[in-house]
Amino acid sequence: MTTSPVDQDLLQPTSPLRTPRAAAVAGIVFSVLLIAALVLLEVATPADPASPGAWLTDSGRRRVVSIALNLIPFAGIAFLWFVGVIRDRIGRREDRFFATIFLGSGFLFVGMMFVAAAVAGGLIATAGSRHSGSGGATLALGRNVTDALLGIYTVRMEAVFTLTTVTIARHTKIVPRWLSLAGIAVAVVLLVGVQISVWVELLFPAWILALSLDILIAGRRAAAGDAAGAGGR
Repeated sequence: MTTSPVDQDLLQPTSPLRTPRAAAVAGIVFSVLLIAALVLLEVATPADPASPGAWLTDSGRRRVVSIALNLIPFAGIAFLWFVGVIRDRIGRREDRFFATIFLGSGFLFVGMMFVAAAVAGGLIATAGSRHSGSGGATLALGRNVTDALLGIYTVRMEAVFTLTTVTIARHTKIVPRWLSLAGIAVAVVLLVGVQISVWVELLFPAWILALSLDILIAGRRAAAGDAAGAGGR
């Protein structure tokens, strides 16, 4: 019995050259952009949400915050690409239960991050308007909403996404053991230790960066091995 070219393509394993490299590039872009945005936001805005006036009246700080907010949409796009490519890499080994949590937490993370950026952007636009009549209470409310979205809800979705990714990775063995253990530690800190420091938020993009670099290195090793095997024939 002969198989058609289409059937032969379906029987071929996932190429080690395309999917891992695409996932690695998307993850690296997301990590770099999100880390840059979070660092700029923390540096340019005060720690106390009750005193929003000082930084909103400073054109230099508003410019820095605007740059950070403009990076977030691109970070979200890269993250969605990363999620899609990782899921494609898992392929038929994907479990529906974990796949649902994986996708759901990823979508909620991006959605809430975009909402927080939109609220912060509204604050910047309001403060920069000459005819703005907003009082300090309104500005403080917007800052508190942004902080709650980024520091509470978004961080918890990051933890759920990390735990789910680690679980899938352990079953499919697509990442090394040390990276899985690091992911569990990051998820625990994000779940219960977010109040320790504002810089805890950087743990998630840092772990995604480590995961992406590992995928990129593994893809290059596989490509080198295939090239060596082909050259020896």
